[in-house]
Amino acid sequence: MTPKREENLSLDIQDVADVKPALIPARSSEKDSSMMVSSTPHSSQLKYLSLGVLVLQTTSLVLTMRYSRTQKEDGSPYLASSAVVAAEVLKIFTCTFLVFQENKYSLRAMNLQLKEEILKKPVETMKLAVPAGIYTLQNNLLYVALSNLDAATYQVTYQLKILTTALFSVSMMGKRLGLYQWLSLLSLMAGVTLVQWPTDSTGEQKVLTAGSQLVGLVAVLTACMSSGFAGVYFEKILKETKQSVWVRNIQLGLFSLPLGLIGMMAYDGQSVRESGMFQGYNAITWTVVVLQAMGGLVVAVVIKYADNILKGFATSVSIIVSTLISYFLLNDFNPTGVFFLGATLVIAATFLYGYHGKPANSAVKV
Repeated sequence: MTPKREENLSLDIQDVADVKPALIPARSSEKDSSMMVSSTPHSSQLKYLSLGVLVLQTTSLVLTMRYSRTQKEDGSPYLASSAVVAAEVLKIFTCTFLVFQENKYSLRAMNLQLKEEILKKPVETMKLAVPAGIYTLQNNLLYVALSNLDAATYQVTYQLKILTTALFSVSMMGKRLGLYQWLSLLSLMAGVTLVQWPTDSTGEQKVLTAGSQLVGLVAVLTACMSSGFAGVYFEKILKETKQSVWVRNIQLGLFSLPLGLIGMMAYDGQSVRESGMFQGYNAITWTVVVLQAMGGLVVAVVIKYADNILKGFATSVSIIVSTLISYFLLNDFNPTGVFFLGATLVIAATFLYGYHGKPANSAVKV
């Protein structure tokens, strides 16, 4: 498995939310995939269409989640833990329908497939309990992060998942990274450091926001760690299997849903009992739920039709669009020269990580 494939297995998300590119069945080789992508005009159209959808989904999710957590309305705000549960339910129903479609709308065939892949393989199914718990925690952390960080800062900082995925791949699976990959990781760390660099502001405002920004930063960094570990864990235990991506998402949901419900009752149980699970929900909230549930499915399509470099382009466009909208529409972000320098380094790192020069015998392994 090449470094390029490794990045595709990372939890991209762009992935916010429960994006699980590591769930995509392994292909014969990246070269064959590239040839397949560019083989026909129809495939080329699907490639750019899927990338456009990914940019739209990623940017929309980040911005709507940020807006939904900061808008001022009468009544209690919606519970982030309940939104995670609702997204999980929607994802399970969607994946079940897609399995139904794969089986040519035959209930008997679908039930037989689910029985064979889930009930008759309990050991393989139980292995998904660990990443399911990690993803549930991660999805809740992303709400915390976007409640305390502006969309632009969140988008850039969350790209550290590339670094954590690479490091876990090296330490857990003995993967080798080439020179370009290590250079991109250095650029990524420098860029994120600059984005988080403190700027001058009034003393009062700085005191009021420092604690909130720290909470957001800790949340997003923890999400990056969980993203990297979960992606590599999936690659390690599932790379030899050829299950349907939709079946794998259903397997994850069997653990993610009850874990999400336990978390919701543990942290927001009193509010749920008093005002119900869907308190504070409105059109924006349901939009966030739908976008979060669909995230992993969009990434699945992108990985099938596109390549790593174009995924990096989609990430970069999403960061730029989020920054512009955060500044002009949400009015919660004041860009500085240091931020733009850091964002440029992060965008460059996403491209550099997916670039492959001539194969080098001096690939670095630690």
